[in-house]
Amino acid sequence: MREKDARVRADAFDFLREHADAYVEELIAEFAAEDDDGLRCLLLELVAEARSVRALELFREQLESMDDSLRFWAVRGLEMLDTREAWQELERAQADGLIA
Repeated sequence: MREKDARVRADAFDFLREHADAYVEELIAEFAAEDDDGLRCLLLELVAEARSVRALELFREQLESMDDSLRFWAVRGLEMLDTREAWQELERAQADGLIA
């Protein structure tokens, strides 16, 4: 996804989106290591698409992000998890004023 060719980047993203569940650990690790804000947002979107409870802590952390895009994907990821814990995190973040 770091390729300069936009078509190659889009193809890579589409592939990962369709197979995110198989790469969730790698996506989480790449998110933690990445310093490019735009790429971090794309990685968090892919992690959300994985719908893995392994990402719960990452989503929880990103609810407190100053970056609106990361917060958006954290909320979306928790919604997509659709577990009791995920909904509790969303309720807590709302009560704490982190999200609307």
